[in-house]
Amino acid sequence: MDFDIIFQHGTVIDGTRNQLGFVADVGVVDDRIVAVGDLSQKKGQQVIDATDRIVCPGFIDVHVHSEMSLLGGRDQHAGVIQGVTTQLLAPDGFGWTGLDPQTASQFWQYTKFAYADFPSELAAEAFNWQTPEAYLEIFAGRTPANVCPQVPHCTVRLAAMGWEDRPAAPDELTQMEQATRSWMEAGATGICLGLDYQPGANADLNELVTLCRLVQSYGGLYAAHIRYELLGRQAAWEETLEICRQAEIPVHISHERVDEVTQSVLEQVDREDLDLTFESYLYPAGMTHLAMRLPMDLQTGSPEEMIDKLKQPAAKQRAIQHLSTNLEKDLSIIGYTQSGRYIGMTLQEAAESVNQPIDEFAYNLVVEEEGVETLIMFWQIPEEKSERILNHTAVHPRMMIASDGVYEIPHPHPRGYGCFAQFGRKFVKERQLLSWEEAIWKMSGFPAERFGLKDRGQLKEGLAADIVVFDPETLADKSTWSDPLQPAVGVEHVLVNGQRVIANSAVTNQLPGRVLRRS
Repeated sequence: MDFDIIFQHGTVIDGTRNQLGFVADVGVVDDRIVAVGDLSQKKGQQVIDATDRIVCPGFIDVHVHSEMSLLGGRDQHAGVIQGVTTQLLAPDGFGWTGLDPQTASQFWQYTKFAYADFPSELAAEAFNWQTPEAYLEIFAGRTPANVCPQVPHCTVRLAAMGWEDRPAAPDELTQMEQATRSWMEAGATGICLGLDYQPGANADLNELVTLCRLVQSYGGLYAAHIRYELLGRQAAWEETLEICRQAEIPVHISHERVDEVTQSVLEQVDREDLDLTFESYLYPAGMTHLAMRLPMDLQTGSPEEMIDKLKQPAAKQRAIQHLSTNLEKDLSIIGYTQSGRYIGMTLQEAAESVNQPIDEFAYNLVVEEEGVETLIMFWQIPEEKSERILNHTAVHPRMMIASDGVYEIPHPHPRGYGCFAQFGRKFVKERQLLSWEEAIWKMSGFPAERFGLKDRGQLKEGLAADIVVFDPETLADKSTWSDPLQPAVGVEHVLVNGQRVIANSAVTNQLPGRVLRRS
């Protein structure tokens, strides 16, 4: 048999964590891995020497705000440069399907803190996606990585009851079930939620359990940015455990860490043997819109309604008082504003530049930017403690890697360009907290298994040829807090469905990504 591609003499790490790395050749025909072993007597159209390199399955990013960027934006290749070959859609329950054009436009305004401007390539199609399939069709032939759908809870709720701040009525919940079913029929891995974002934050436990029972009947899971702002971290985790129990559904928590709050909850999870996982990007800072630090009742409604509400004198006073105790002020970096002001400055620097107290400046920024502003917000603890938490998180058996990357904005969080490379550099190579087998499992086999992608996440004969070849000695993230757009290094070849999207460390401009379905 002749092969399209043969990787010779690489150290194969298969994505299962149970098999130690071994030296072998890997042969690819079309979009399949067809042989792993000694292929020295075989011919290949391309034969690539992988000596002293690791050859492993492509990485899977289960929480990333990439779907618009993948279609041709500035950061289209930020993930694949790190070895990411599959990215899940609908992070935090965001989406624009099944909405009338006005409501979809409102929701784009609300979510653009994570996406910046609407892609010009989609102008003719904007917000005309009335079914899951209509939306998924936009990715065919346009993306370097695979994408996989999730049920976008925020959009499902918005279609049924608009921006209403109340529990769903029975007929509205029935409409949500119908929309959820249509996504699950389209192959969604499960339902994804952002319970600090509008309008998903207004869902009660009955709504969540009802939708989860439907998702569970399809073999899907519940993945959520949990209800931090209303409940606090521990209570939000406990609510998630209750959903797991009542709906008998696997649950997955977005962008978390192992610290004094979660350690006890994770021990409870172990005692009850609950089906729970979580992800982390392993940086001591998050990134979201500044409006999230306002009282939740002041965030409700459409973006226009929120801003009108905030302009009322009583609301202004409450907002500034709340920000004085609820805002990460130390070193917070402004990554995006609708007007383009203050980008790259710390919140303190920006406030001083206009001679305003920082809490008042933050309030004014939300109002003046019409709710479109994005901040990198650092943990308010000493650096030494942050690093201890990150170390504990990196090795936890229930944790997988996901970037929560935010793309296309002028000054993003460095995790978007560096998350997967940082994990290998910092926690495997430098700190030696994990083996390469364990680390690669957390980036490939573990997420594939958890999210029902049976054809991905392992390097084995017969599976899809999503393959990464990297140099373990040079793998490194280069993106920083001050210069976040620096690509990672050390990944030399990336195959997506058998086609090289990275070759000799360079982007090839091939777009072989597909829509993957729950299997």
